[in-house]
Amino acid sequence: VFLGSHAGAAGAVTRAQLQSGLYRRLLQDVYADPGLPLDHQLLARGAMLVMPDDAVLGGRSAAAWYDAPFATPADPVLVLVPPTSAWRGPRGIRVHRTEVALGEVRWVDNAREAVRLTTPLRTAWEIGTLERVGNAVALLDAMVGAQHLTYESLERLARESRGRWGSRRFSKVVPLVDGRSQSRPESLVRVACARAGLPAPVPQFVVQSAGQWLAQVDLAWPEHRLIVEYEGPHHFEEHKIVQDDGRYARLIAAGWRVIRLGTADLWHLDGVVARIRQALALPLLAG
Repeated sequence: VFLGSHAGAAGAVTRAQLQSGLYRRLLQDVYADPGLPLDHQLLARGAMLVMPDDAVLGGRSAAAWYDAPFATPADPVLVLVPPTSAWRGPRGIRVHRTEVALGEVRWVDNAREAVRLTTPLRTAWEIGTLERVGNAVALLDAMVGAQHLTYESLERLARESRGRWGSRRFSKVVPLVDGRSQSRPESLVRVACARAGLPAPVPQFVVQSAGQWLAQVDLAWPEHRLIVEYEGPHHFEEHKIVQDDGRYARLIAAGWRVIRLGTADLWHLDGVVARIRQALALPLLAG
């Protein structure tokens, strides 16, 4: 990852080479080797080259280093700057003006360079106050599950931040966090159910029948013998389809009902909630 203007001044590349597409353009004047995987971390590393010295990566962009890589290359990089900063950043960067204490900044070294980002707890604050509730919970679920955060630290931050800008929003997010969720779709469905007033499901529930292990499922309402499973693209590989069909057949034979969700369902969570609500109202199956 490099600045085109610097590389050009050093004679390492020509303007024609930069304009030819030989290198991947990340931001204005920021380029990368096209062999590098295009993800949000790559964009954030590019942002580091143009950020002021008093700026720091935060929120969902910092979360990519804390085992919550849910931001995509299409998402702007979140950069925190002091309230007095006049820096606006190029297109592809979202600037958020806020105070960040020295103790809330961490340097992370990798094979290529050092990255300046907020600590996990400070990262959680921007996530909880700037993101939509579902996305915020998904990011914090992942960070708690990876042990970068604890429930106690989030609850303490919510208490200590009362009256601060964004505190009400943050206090609504924290009770929904559950580090047992193992994917963003699981978190989004859980949040949608909670906001609709449905009973809370158990993430990563282990289903047993007659003392025998049957499956570990994404979400379950054990007392209703209801399961919700999200099927990402890998579920549609031929061998996986066969495995899944066999697993669902065993669950159904044991008296469980299964709602299978795909990527398209995440765009219509109201419909997902309606299906779950209807299933929870039905009488239990024998099994």
